[in-house]
Order: sequence, then C-alpha cells, then structure tokens
Amino acid sequence: MKILQKEIRQEWLEHILPFWMNLKDEQYGGYYGEVGYDLNVSTDQPKGGIAAARLLWSFAAAYRITGEAQYAEHARHAYQFLCGPLYDHEHEGIYWAVDYQGNPLDTRKHVYNQAFAIYACSEYYRATGDEDALQLCIRLFQWLEHTGYNRLIGAYREEFDRFWQEQPNEMLSENGVIADITMNTHIHVLEAYTNLYRIWPDEQVRQSLDNLLLILHDRMYDPQQRRLNVFFDNQWNSLLNLTSFGHDIEASWLIDDALQVIGNTNPVYQKMVTDMAYRVAEVAIQPDGSLMNEQEDDHIDTSRIWWVQAEAIVGFYNAYQRTSDETFLQLIDRLWAYIKDHIIDPRPGGEWFWSAGDQGEPGQREVAGMWKCPYHNSRFCIEITERMN
Repeated sequence: MKILQKEIRQEWLEHILPFWMNLKDEQYGGYYGEVGYDLNVSTDQPKGGIAAARLLWSFAAAYRITGEAQYAEHARHAYQFLCGPLYDHEHEGIYWAVDYQGNPLDTRKHVYNQAFAIYACSEYYRATGDEDALQLCIRLFQWLEHTGYNRLIGAYREEFDRFWQEQPNEMLSENGVIADITMNTHIHVLEAYTNLYRIWPDEQVRQSLDNLLLILHDRMYDPQQRRLNVFFDNQWNSLLNLTSFGHDIEASWLIDDALQVIGNTNPVYQKMVTDMAYRVAEVAIQPDGSLMNEQEDDHIDTSRIWWVQAEAIVGFYNAYQRTSDETFLQLIDRLWAYIKDHIIDPRPGGEWFWSAGDQGEPGQREVAGMWKCPYHNSRFCIEITERMN
C-alpha cells in the first residue's frame, strides 16, 4: 500500500494541481472556464460558481497540507474571484455563473452552489486563518438555514432566482424529471456543514448536521436496496427507481466523516455507511475493476466517470477502516490500476478524461469546465495519502 500511496500523492502534486494552476486567468481573475477534449483552452468561456468553489477548496487544501506558498497564492486568487465577481453583494449568495470577464451571466442561486462556497471558504479559513472567509461561511450558513431549508417538509430547497424566489430545480434534475428535493444537494450540504463545524463548532451547525443525518437515513435511505434514493417530489415520493453508484459510495464516506467530526456513534448510521459500501462493491464493479455509473430500472449505464472512480477509492478505503475487510483493499488496487490505464490523460498538458467506455476508450467531453474541476480527484489523493499515514 505504500507504493500506491506514493503514486497517488505524486499524481496529485505533479499532474493534477499543475494542470489547474496553468489555467489561472491573470487578466480577469479566477480560472479559465473550459478546456476541450482537444486540450485547447477557451479563455472566453463562462466561469461557474461550483467550479470556482471547488478550485478554491483544492488549492486551500493543498496549502494546508503541504505548506507550499504557491498553493496559498492560488487559493487567494480563487477566493478573491469567488467572493468578488461571483458573489451577489446586493442580495447575498453565489451566482451560478459569470462571463469570462467576471460580469453576472446566470444569476440564479442554488443551494448546492452555496454549500460548495461554504465548503471551500471553510477550507480556506483552515489553511490561512482569514477571518473574512469565516464570516462569509457564517453568513451563507445562516442564509441557507433561514431561506434554503423548508421546515414544513423537512428538506433543503434547491433552486432560486437572484432575489431568492424559489424556482423549478432545473440545474440538479436529470433523467427526465424535475425534482423538488435531491439527494445530491443534501449530501453536499452535509459535506459543507461538516467542514464548517471543524472551524466553527457552533451548536446551530451541530443541530443542522444531526438533522441532515436524520433526513438521509429516514427519508432518503432505502435499507432493502442499501442505497440512497435520488430524486423526490415535495411530498417525499421517490420519482425514479434510480441507483447512482458514485453518489452512494461518496455519500457513505461523507456521512462517516460527519459522524466522526461531531462525535455521533449511532450504530444505525454506521450500519448505513458500511451497507452502502458493500452494496456498491457487490453490484457495481465491472470485470475490469472499474465502477459503473448508475442503474435506472433495468437500464445500466456502464460509463466509467472520472469522479465516480475517485470517490469509490475513498469510500472503499473508509469501509476498510470501518470493517477491516481486506476485500476493499483489493477493489482499491484494481480501481487505481484502471484509473492509471484509462482515466488519467497521458497526453502532455492533459489531466483526467471525463470518462472511459467499455473498451477503455476515453470519452471526448471537456477536460475542464463548469462541472469538471480538481475537487474529486484532488480530494481522493488527499484522503488516501492522509488516511494511509
């Protein structure tokens, strides 16, 4: 495992982070909005709020762990763009996107987006002690709890316009439905509040984390299927028979992380964590060692998405730490071999492909964009190297 740990840390510091550092926009701020499959950098593409927050988190975490000044500078640059052009100083909250010059382009506010800003700015505070970043986190947290949480139905709302008027959830609905409630938003609010609690252990945050764990277990978790249901209407009816294997294995370790940070030892939650990991291991691993994407009814999407592979390694290692079942270590070895062979882009100037197909051929989507950024693979590298220590 020491060899694997060394390879993963090397991938992080020598391949992933340099790629994103090279996209720094010195003229307009932030980082260039898109790199195509052909590795051409589009300097005039929109810059998304989610990508900006994930870039900030990645550089802040790199600085916190390594202490290297170059990452501090990139974290500062990313922070200034997130709380500058992407922040609505009149009505609060992070925009969905600005244009390449930093002008508001898509001014809707999404709870998912605000959660990532909390997650990123919490990490920036952990790394630098910048009090402004902490105060921004607290404001966004209070805004989400006041406006984003629907106490009548016990769920976080999804999408708003610039003025915080609720809108249909176009941005986080898929598979032909418009969902009033999504699992994806809830696991990332949990993730954000967990990081916030690390730096600001306020009782309000603790109560919100307890509530999120209750929602995930009592409302979203299907103990028979050992999965989280994905999309719901506002009466908590599940809209699709859909299993997202990547989200399940990611959620398993994010939930466990929250439990450990707040000191919750509820065995019901711990069982959910390990049961989801075992279920993904049993049904979603491909013969080549990779992890398939999702299943809706009888239709299986076997795409090997970059972030799914990364999160699976963290989730399986977390399950190994919970259970001491070395089956999970064997799965990790095969997943890492698959990532090296088919997901990591060997071309000069490349990073990770978006996906790979059944024959290992790379999917030809963008290499950097509104959703494709260093958060999943940077975090995988960080989690594994630190956990193995």
